[in-house]
Amino acid sequence: MIRLLLADDQPLFRQGLASLLSLEEDLEIVGEANDGNEAIALCEQLQPDVILMDVRMPICDGVQATRDIHQRFPWMRILVLTTFDEDEYVLHSLQAGALGYLLKTTPSPEVATAIRNLHRGYSQLGPTIAPKVFAQLNPIPSTQKISPQNHFSDRELEILTLLAQGKNNQEIASLLHLTEGTVKNHLTNIFCQLGVRDRTQAALWAQNNLLSLLPKNIVKTQFIDKLI
Repeated sequence: MIRLLLADDQPLFRQGLASLLSLEEDLEIVGEANDGNEAIALCEQLQPDVILMDVRMPICDGVQATRDIHQRFPWMRILVLTTFDEDEYVLHSLQAGALGYLLKTTPSPEVATAIRNLHRGYSQLGPTIAPKVFAQLNPIPSTQKISPQNHFSDRELEILTLLAQGKNNQEIASLLHLTEGTVKNHLTNIFCQLGVRDRTQAALWAQNNLLSLLPKNIVKTQFIDKLI
């Protein structure tokens, strides 16, 4: 039996959730808290296995409560269940020690499954939450703010455009009437300015940031004709 503590400042939601989860044979609601401080106190008193934690609560919010509970009772699993999907809440909750993050719109059977996964030690992220977390793992986050016109020469913009098209060094050299050595030198400079390690990362940046922003006058008509 998995012992659950519900922490939410909305009694109606909390009671409804408790009723639905109580239908699961392996789940038991052992306590309910109105705010973070109550959640911390009940964790010490009731020793639940999993805590379902809202983030916005009076007196002590869910992020602070998560941090305190995780530090004092690291074996307890915390699943954030909230209406808020802002990046700040997601990241701060996970950094504080939460093992999962779901929105309140999640169907109760899926919440029950998430609880079981957390109890086994697995993380659980909602379908709209996971991309926010993975975005923070982007190996080149600083490049997203780079302005193509301010950081690259016309030739480098041409090379980046071809790179985004999947062209290799030989093809780029042929299209731009350059030597492969010259193309490699330009790419080295491009990698340094973007802060990336290889052409794949540079091509991804160009696909996401360059093609839709590149002014028509940057690429000569002859160059465009060769791309078509």
